[in-house]
Amino acid sequence: MSPYRWTLATAAWFLAASTAYAQTSGDADPLFQSLDILEVRIVAPITTLVSERSDEEEIAGTFHYTNEAGELEEIDVNIRTRGRFRRREEICKFPPLRLNFKKSQTKKSLFHKQDKLKLVTHCRNNSNRYQQTLLSEYTAYRILNVLTEASFRVRLLRITYTDTEKDNRERVSYGFFIESDDRLAKRLGISVIDVEQTRVSSLQPDYMNLISVYHYLIGNTDFSPIAGAKEFCCHNHVLIGQDGELLFSVPYDFDQAGLVNAPHAGANPRFKLRTVQQRLYRGRCSNNGLLDATITLFNGKRDAILRLVSDEQGIDGAPNKAMSKYIERFYKTIDSPKRVQSQLVKKCI
Repeated sequence: MSPYRWTLATAAWFLAASTAYAQTSGDADPLFQSLDILEVRIVAPITTLVSERSDEEEIAGTFHYTNEAGELEEIDVNIRTRGRFRRREEICKFPPLRLNFKKSQTKKSLFHKQDKLKLVTHCRNNSNRYQQTLLSEYTAYRILNVLTEASFRVRLLRITYTDTEKDNRERVSYGFFIESDDRLAKRLGISVIDVEQTRVSSLQPDYMNLISVYHYLIGNTDFSPIAGAKEFCCHNHVLIGQDGELLFSVPYDFDQAGLVNAPHAGANPRFKLRTVQQRLYRGRCSNNGLLDATITLFNGKRDAILRLVSDEQGIDGAPNKAMSKYIERFYKTIDSPKRVQSQLVKKCI
C-alpha cells in the first residue's frame, strides 16, 4: 500500500474530531445516543451456546427490551460466540457474543440500522470482580470517546439471560454493545479498509499519536495499529479511511489493560512487564515531535476524564477509586517533562 496524502481537509477534520466530547451525537445511531443503562432480555438455548462456543454457527434466539413508549419490543436474533482469548473456556466460563439482528424487525426502533453487534459479557458467573472488570472496560471505551469522535461508541446493558434448555432459568449480568465497524466508519463519513497489514506512514500521525498516548494512559500493550494475527489488519485495531488519504487505526478490546485489571489479564511477557498495571509506551519515534500537542490535548480533557471515571459507579454502587488513582498517576507522569522524556520519548519504537 502506498503512503496516503495528508490533506488540509483531512487535517481540519481531525482537529475538530479529536477534541470533541463524544457523549452524544446527532450522527450516532439511536442505540448509541444515550448513556442510560438499557434493560434487556436474551432468550435462547444458552447452555448449547456456552458449551459449543462456535464462532461460525449461529443459534436462534429472541431479544427483548422496553421502548420509550413503555412497550415491550421483541426482535429475532441469531447468536454466536466470538473472539479468541475470551472465547476459551478456561479463560471465560461465559464467552463474548455476537448478535445478528433481523433487520426487517429493527426499522423505526432503537435498533434501527443495527445488524451484527458485538456484546461484551461478564466472563464468569456470580463474580463481582468480573462484573467490575466489565464496567471498567466500558469506562475505557468512554474515555476514548472523550478524546476523539474516531472511537467506538458503547451502550451499557443490564441483561437477563433466559436459558430455554434449562426450564427458562434466568441469570442477570451487565454487558455492553460495541458500535459495529461499518457504523463507526459511516458515522465518520469514511469506510472500513480490509487489508492484511499497513505501514506507519499510511496512518494519520496526529491520531496515531493520540491513540499511542491513550494506550499508555490505560496501560495497554495488547495491540498493533499496523498488523494482525489473522487475515485482516490489525490486532485489536480496525482500519478506516478512504482512498487517497491517511488512515485511522481505531482501537478496541481493552481487557488486558492495567486500568481494567481483569483477573484473566497477565503482564505481557514480550515486554518483561512485572504486572498488568505497569505502563509501557508503544508510540512511534517518528511521531515524537507531536507529543507536546498530544499532551496538551490530554491535559485539556483531564477534568472530563477524571470526572467520568469518578462518576462511574462500581458493582457495589461506589465510585471506582482504583481507576481514578491509576489515571491520576498517568497525569503525574505527563506533568513532568523529565518523566515524559524517560517514560515516553525514550521508550518509543
